[in-house]
Amino acid sequence: MHESLPDVGLWSDVAVVALVLMPVTFALVYLVLPLRTARGLPLVAVALAVLAVALQVGGLDSAADFAKLFVVSFLAWWFLSVFEEVSWVVIVACVIPWVDAYSVWRGPTKHIVEHEHGLFDNLSIAFPTMGQTTGSHLGLPDVLFFALFLGAAARFGLRVGWTWLGMTLSFGVTVACAVWWNLDGLPALPALSLGFLLPNADLLWRALRSGARDDAASIPGAS
Repeated sequence: MHESLPDVGLWSDVAVVALVLMPVTFALVYLVLPLRTARGLPLVAVALAVLAVALQVGGLDSAADFAKLFVVSFLAWWFLSVFEEVSWVVIVACVIPWVDAYSVWRGPTKHIVEHEHGLFDNLSIAFPTMGQTTGSHLGLPDVLFFALFLGAAARFGLRVGWTWLGMTLSFGVTVACAVWWNLDGLPALPALSLGFLLPNADLLWRALRSGARDDAASIPGAS
């Protein structure tokens, strides 16, 4: 369908993806955020994964992308249930940008993008551009950490709305930078982590300091 639309130009396509398609898509994750504490999320995720495969085999790629969006979101929230403190989330947000950067530039993601196009399509969500057969893609791990951080913001009393906005815009910034620098792709998790950390920096700092004081108080002889 999008292929039959007029080609509006490169930067107009970037604006549509960053300011329309991505916010609309990730608004769906925001809307189902109350389900993060529901029971049976892994079973629902498995059922949706089967549906996503069936839709992809049937050529319904856009519908499959929405199924994949919820699969990884539900898995992220199930995984979040093992996080006992917000400091754990902060550690993840500080570590994954480096892992992602290595994977995109030298590791498995680079190999998949360059040599396994079919596999990359299966492990990503597409944001089509008007009048073209190509589009922007986000890997499923990027979506998973989006949902993880958004769920963490809700669980630990952070700024959920600002977190959603910061992370959603971070994806758009990554797409724009990749186009500006004429690259096949950029790691999305560095900007995503900043989209989580920056809107909550003061709250996270207070939580980390409070946790440090509590740990010190629990040590025998500490004052």
